[in-house]
Amino acid sequence: MAHALLAPSSSERWINCPPSAKENAVQQDTSSSYAQQGTDAHTLCEYKVKKALGHKVRDPTEELEYFDEEMAEHTDAYCEFVMEQVEMAKQTCPDPLVLVEQRLDFTRWVADSFGTSDCVIVADGTMTVIDFKYGLGILVESKKNSQMRMYALGALNLFESLYDIQTIRMIIFQPRRDNISIAEISKDELLRWADEVLIPAAEQAAKGEGDYKAGKHCQFCKIKATCRKRAEYNLQIAQYDFAVPDTLENDEISIILDRADAFIGWVNDVKEYALEQAVSGRNFPGFKVVEGRSNRKYTDTDAVAAAVTEAGYNPYEQKLMGVTAMTKLLGKRKFDTLLGSLIEKPKGKPTLVPESDKRPAWNTANEDFKEEE
Repeated sequence: MAHALLAPSSSERWINCPPSAKENAVQQDTSSSYAQQGTDAHTLCEYKVKKALGHKVRDPTEELEYFDEEMAEHTDAYCEFVMEQVEMAKQTCPDPLVLVEQRLDFTRWVADSFGTSDCVIVADGTMTVIDFKYGLGILVESKKNSQMRMYALGALNLFESLYDIQTIRMIIFQPRRDNISIAEISKDELLRWADEVLIPAAEQAAKGEGDYKAGKHCQFCKIKATCRKRAEYNLQIAQYDFAVPDTLENDEISIILDRADAFIGWVNDVKEYALEQAVSGRNFPGFKVVEGRSNRKYTDTDAVAAAVTEAGYNPYEQKLMGVTAMTKLLGKRKFDTLLGSLIEKPKGKPTLVPESDKRPAWNTANEDFKEEE
């Protein structure tokens, strides 16, 4: 699959750090199980939405490497959500155009740039762009999301002459994080962003010019472990003077918390890079590669089961199905009827997050005490 130098998926990085585009282009691509899992989920989403729209499509399930019950459940939810958006569009337009896995061209704003949108729903007045995210690690928001804005520009370029589009709705559907993030932008505001932000950054990035800048956009950069600008950015927290005063004030702790995850991520990236290089033969003074700890495992599970059974023992553990697997076995309606009264959702453990997090604040012990007064 071809990838554009200035692709929408990496736009947050190259808009903020233009020279990173060419730096990343010369690095070798690496695949991961997470990437393949995401690809499989997208393939299943495409099939289910097209089938729901009445297209003749072949079920790809048997060919998917990472298909499981969780993927089946989340892709069903995505399909249902897309069809809800189609019905919503029909309220103002009797025959909205629905495009699945639509290839989009952005060369009007970014040279040689293209990409594929998961779903575009075009109607008079409003166009909706939906992006399915199967990742679990990072919560993705649609507000000020440059990838979504580029998709919106590409779709607008295709259909603005056919439809009177004034508003663009951009939706991130991220089921494994219970996240449906919706942002709206006017056509004029989107085009203004393209002129003032996207085009200048793309021109610098295409030439390998501009300033390096570190931040959250470094997450998927291929040179993040060796980038000096990122090192300087993260070492600022290490240079914090912890000795004066003897104890930190709350606002000082807040500064550290704000940068802690980025700092820890940077350190882990450097360690991972150093290990890969050391295994390949590079020497880092003061360090060596050793064999790590490992656990015993069976060489042939069938032979083990047969030998233990023949000896008069049961080699298998009996375990109750999890809630997701049980729901799939019984079906949601029967599950609710049989087990609804036996299901609870315990309160999650307290987690410290930025104030921008959408979840309601946890009731602290102090707040509970105030309520009792």
